[in-house]
Amino acid sequence: MGQMPIGVMYRCDNAPEQLPAYARLVERLGYDELWVVEDCFFGGGVSSAAVAAAVTDRLRIGIGILPAAFRNPAVAAMELANLARLFPGRILPGFGHGVPDWVRQVGAAHPSPLAVLAETVAAVRALLAGERVTVAGRHARLREVALEFPPEQPPPISTGVRAEKSLRLSGRVADGTILAEGANPAYVRWARGLIDEGRREAGRTDDHRLTVYAHLDFDEGRGSARREFAAQLAGGWALPPADADLADEITSMLAGSSGAKALAAALPEHYLDRFTTAGDVEQCATAVARLREASADAVVFVPPRDAQSAVAQITLAADTLLPMIRSATATAPATTR
Repeated sequence: MGQMPIGVMYRCDNAPEQLPAYARLVERLGYDELWVVEDCFFGGGVSSAAVAAAVTDRLRIGIGILPAAFRNPAVAAMELANLARLFPGRILPGFGHGVPDWVRQVGAAHPSPLAVLAETVAAVRALLAGERVTVAGRHARLREVALEFPPEQPPPISTGVRAEKSLRLSGRVADGTILAEGANPAYVRWARGLIDEGRREAGRTDDHRLTVYAHLDFDEGRGSARREFAAQLAGGWALPPADADLADEITSMLAGSSGAKALAAALPEHYLDRFTTAGDVEQCATAVARLREASADAVVFVPPRDAQSAVAQITLAADTLLPMIRSATATAPATTR
């Protein structure tokens, strides 16, 4: 499998004017990738990716994720083609369903989110490959559309999805899958199995990159990771089937806690071990190793919300954690997929 790429997220709740300095720092620290986020109603993903790529030299820039329902596939392909031509080999776009409330809020709701995602990804991939596309789908409607400037090296398109049907769809139509924060090794294995089912259905034998976002708290106290995961649980996070053994315990904790702050205080340590990359260098390296063994191809650290803490932690992690991870992934045998 080779050395695992390690990325860092630029959180959407950080002001856009801070992005250039952050991107330069991430590159200077030696990370492989920087991922920008498109959440309503923060900064746009395409423009953020363009800024981050323009102020760096080698850093790969991930876009996680563009809600498919918001975009005409031709316009999305035009934007991504520009980025791919200006920064060849450095752009890693992702599409997803989008948060349902936000999709409804902007008038983009559709009775079949699966169809929206499938048609968007298929059309964008074809356009970026230089094809002339005609499609009359439930969402995508294009007639004899072809890009004037398709990229020589089309970027791989990932989907950011979670549920069973969407993971199978990702295997069928996409080049990769992005798993959001809270994806523990059992979930990663479960997701990979569903992705592979979709790939077999489509007769695909090419590579399919599995990128995993992971809460980073490079601090022995692990307070930030505790707060982040508690907020995720309190916000109605849907427990995946791979973690069904925790359902009763989580239900009990939620019932006995008056909000995310109380839940964070009550959260057992084994949740941090299972769902986050948190603690000292050995604990964090072990967490990444477990994700790799579970079939993750790349890990993207999601730093604390506080911008100062985020910069401090990714800097400290670059000094000690990053070399440890790279040494381990460079020498470990390839995982059987």
